[in-house]
Order: sequence, then C-alpha cells, then structure tokens
Amino acid sequence: MAVSGEVGTGASRGPDVNHAGCPSRVVLEHVTSRWGVLVLAALLERSYRFSELRREIGGVSEKMLAQTLQTLERDGFVDRDAKPVIPPRVDYALTELGREAADQVWGLARWTERRMDLVLRARETYDEARP
Repeated sequence: MAVSGEVGTGASRGPDVNHAGCPSRVVLEHVTSRWGVLVLAALLERSYRFSELRREIGGVSEKMLAQTLQTLERDGFVDRDAKPVIPPRVDYALTELGREAADQVWGLARWTERRMDLVLRARETYDEARP
C-alpha cells in the first residue's frame, strides 16, 4: 500500500530512494547498517542458531543482534525457524529475498576490505593537510 508522497509523484512511478518519504530508505538503512550487513553476510554461508551467529559476528551485543534479526525478519530477509523441542532451538536463515540483498551488500563489504589501503592512505593525506 502506497502512502501519498512516499513513492514519487506519478502513479506509474515506483519507490524512489531519493525521495525523502520513500519507504525504500528505511529498508536500505536496515540492510546497510553495520549489523545488518554482517548478519546477512554470515547467513550467506548457512543457517545459524542465535548464539552461533553472535559468536560469528564479533562485537555485537545480544540486544543489537536480536533487534537486527527481528528487523530483517520483518522486512522478509530472514526466516526464523523455532523448533518445538526442549531446550528450544531457533535457527535463522536467509529467505530468497534475503539472499539477493546479502549478495549485494556482501559485494560492497568485500570491496571495502580490498580497498582499505587506499582509504587509509586518503585519510592520512587528508589529516596531514589539516592544521
């Protein structure tokens, strides 16, 4: 359902991330946040239980991981599979939509890793030019 002013001005136009009220901005924020990228990337490999995923993604708090997973699940990127066993077992995996998003952001993450030397050099040059 489109809310007036959220997806552009014409009836045939779809979402426009450059439009201030476009809901795609929120989704973009979810998948490109620090934890969103790392969760999606980890889940590209395989499904994980919560504690395994937390160990895989160094530095994320339980609260942030839970919030990120819930957000990505709500957006349709992550599937939460709660098994009715004792003790409870919950597995997280990517949906097809999630796999598409993960492929996109993981490419950017890998590019960032490959180009860090140039970024660090640029920062150094910038900082040296400042008084």
